[in-house]
Amino acid sequence: MRKVILDLAVTLDGFIEGPNGEIDWCIMDEDIGFETFLEDIDAIFYGRVSYDLWGKYQPDENATLAEKKISQEIQDKKKYVFSKTPKEDSEVTYISTEIAAQVNEIKSQPGKNIWLYGGASLVTTFINLNLVDVYRLAVHPVILGAGKPLFSDIRDRVNLTLNEVKSHPSGLILLSYSRKSDS
Repeated sequence: MRKVILDLAVTLDGFIEGPNGEIDWCIMDEDIGFETFLEDIDAIFYGRVSYDLWGKYQPDENATLAEKKISQEIQDKKKYVFSKTPKEDSEVTYISTEIAAQVNEIKSQPGKNIWLYGGASLVTTFINLNLVDVYRLAVHPVILGAGKPLFSDIRDRVNLTLNEVKSHPSGLILLSYSRKSDS
């Protein structure tokens, strides 16, 4: 069965954005294995705001060849947008009701893994519905002191098993955890 993988950048103090939505603290470490991650997925789950901001992102003409390649790989994935107010958009599938049932149906279909991109509200919903299988977090060597927290309003404890820890010369640490089974 396909897995839902939460893959996000986070600061050491647990924020995914600064107080004004800034993400300038993100290190674009080339050795983080993001290209390999993209090869292992064929679909992306977005919240509406995240999709509006990043779902159709195209790098400008000054972007590196690698940035353009990654952007195209992301654009080639099947996109699902979770929203209470679906829009007309032939490039995505909107999901607004029965989230757990629909996600489990998608997971049972043939294909590769699924990237849970976010935003924070969607991540919370997925965690509370026990839909995240793998937590892949790129912890950046910065403390913001304020901003949008990665985890908030989580109803129940989530026990995890460490899969991998990878450190990089930039100070970035890549952590991968799987959800422990309920047995």
